[in-house]
Amino acid sequence: MRDPRLLAKPPVCRLGCLVLVRNPRGEVLLVDPDYMDGLILPGGSARPNEPPHEAAARHLLATTGIARRLSHVVAVDFTPADRYLERLNLVFDGGTVTDRVAARITVPPQHRSGLLGARFVPEKQLPAVMAPAQAARAAEALTNRMVPLLLHGQRAA
Repeated sequence: MRDPRLLAKPPVCRLGCLVLVRNPRGEVLLVDPDYMDGLILPGGSARPNEPPHEAAARHLLATTGIARRLSHVVAVDFTPADRYLERLNLVFDGGTVTDRVAARITVPPQHRSGLLGARFVPEKQLPAVMAPAQAARAAEALTNRMVPLLLHGQRAA
């Protein structure tokens, strides 16, 4: 039985689905958005009812050309509302790509993607190229703690 009061005024919260990808040297893949200062982990918002691991994989493929199956979360970051809606960001483990895959990363044209480029950055340089909150999120994701993503109590494939 559905209670109509539960859907009368649903909460508004953006679900960010990001991916931590490394190369064989442990450097972190970051993208350079034209709409904000600093580099960020690749990813974007989930669509309504889109599973977060599928949203993260979709954004990673669209912005870098890297196809990955994602199943484990390495960080969860809640950001209260400020000038934007409140946000819950899930960072997925995208694993390590080979140098061959890294060399083939392609960022779509800026007018379509809003991105100026992508590059791998050494972990120690993250605070210098990312906004403080973004760098802290990436640092937590790099601690190698993982939590499986569950969909209705079952592990996401």
